[in-house]
Amino acid sequence: MATRGASAAAAAAKGPLKYLGQKEAQAIDQELFEEYRFSVDQLMELAGLSCATAIATAYPISSFTASPAAILIICGPGNNGGDGLVCARHLKMFGYEPALYYPKRPEKPLFEGLTTQCEKMDIPFLSEFPSEAELIDEVYGLVVDAIFGFSFQGAVREPFRSILSTLEKVTVPVASIDIPSGWDVEKGNADGLQPDMLISLTAPKMAAKQFAGRYHFLGGRFVPAALQEKYALNLPLYPETDCVLRLS
Repeated sequence: MATRGASAAAAAAKGPLKYLGQKEAQAIDQELFEEYRFSVDQLMELAGLSCATAIATAYPISSFTASPAAILIICGPGNNGGDGLVCARHLKMFGYEPALYYPKRPEKPLFEGLTTQCEKMDIPFLSEFPSEAELIDEVYGLVVDAIFGFSFQGAVREPFRSILSTLEKVTVPVASIDIPSGWDVEKGNADGLQPDMLISLTAPKMAAKQFAGRYHFLGGRFVPAALQEKYALNLPLYPETDCVLRLS
């Protein structure tokens, strides 16, 4: 992997990395689907692989104090949850032992297929969420927050309100996919979940400026050059063939 210094120098030469507001992030997604003809499942696969790779980079199996390297992945009802399902599958292939909590499952072929793939790989789905933070700390070495993405607006409803309340109390690291769940996409949430890791997909969202955890990665190496230029994203150069890049 290329050095972080080299990556930072390349990024500086291109100009400051752009942080996206909600409407701009949605517009980029829409262009990827409509103008560039990417499918949802295609981008979800690339995003989920990026998340699993970033997690394996920051939290290698050797860093887990217990064996097997158990990870709890909590999936929401939208595309962020789909990213979590894909991430679980790749983490399993990497040698981790993921478990999924997926309380609100959309009745769509894409999500049903992703669920089946995880089931066929013997990834367990929890029937109930652990009621206490201590129970999560005892069993898992990492929690992945794949609940809400950048399209989230409004108040957090149950069961996710209680889930996030519990996650705020865990002592094991939490890794959030694209945006910490419950955060305002542009303003953040100083009183909400404070993850140890954030994996920004496509480009960081404005709320990422409020992220204070140890690891901020960029993933989703699929944005065509013309689209990057149109939105002045100034994405840094990914090292060699890597699909993720550490930003901080």
